Amino acid sequence: MNEQFFQFLIPATGLISGLIGAYVGLQNRALLAEVRKELAEQENRIISRLNGLYVRSAECRLREDKLRMRLDSIAEEIRSHVRARAPGLSTEPE
Repeated sequence: MNEQFFQFLIPATGLISGLIGAYVGLQNRALLAEVRKELAEQENRIISRLNGLYVRSAECRLREDKLRMRLDSIAEEIRSHVRARAPGLSTEPE
């Protein structure tokens, strides 16, 4: 009787151990996949935030050129208004 009990106990223990190992392995894979997904989402959020904060140098030069042109046109408008009011005065530096 004891011998027969041990003949079933040892294979059953191995089977249960294997099933538990397979279950734990599947859980680890699922957790790893979830962590990778969350990591990719976080990376996308960081990249989109950085793209919103920083401007490329070419864009900065373009903005600076447009601003300079706009300021020059405003300065020219002011000079033309001053010339129209007082034709004898010069706004150009000597």
